[in-house]
Amino acid sequence: MLQNNLFTFTGSSTEGNLIKFAITLNADSSIFAGHFPGQPVLPGVCMMQMVKEAIETHLGQKTDLVKAADLKFLSMIDPGQTPVLSLEIKLTALEERYNADAKLFVDDVVFFKFKGTFKVQ
Repeated sequence: MLQNNLFTFTGSSTEGNLIKFAITLNADSSIFAGHFPGQPVLPGVCMMQMVKEAIETHLGQKTDLVKAADLKFLSMIDPGQTPVLSLEIKLTALEERYNADAKLFVDDVVFFKFKGTFKVQ
């Protein structure tokens, strides 16, 4: 949905149940024109969608968010100042569901933390 419009996955790797993605933001996306004019900030809901789309890319299947247990928006992301991000997701399979523990960050700066549950459609 947002992949290849707002952002692009430019790399990925898997180490056990830890999935890592390199993300490049598209600073010219129309989303930034409205959030906020003259001072673009990546919307929190878009950070959540990045996690969902990363999981779907990894699984090769569409998912639904069943539960968002813990969300922390720790710092704003200006696409002009921070165009490249890292996303790490610890994904644990439980029957037909997946528990996700994710963080969006650059180096030591964590912008967003997420814990939740997804199910395959």
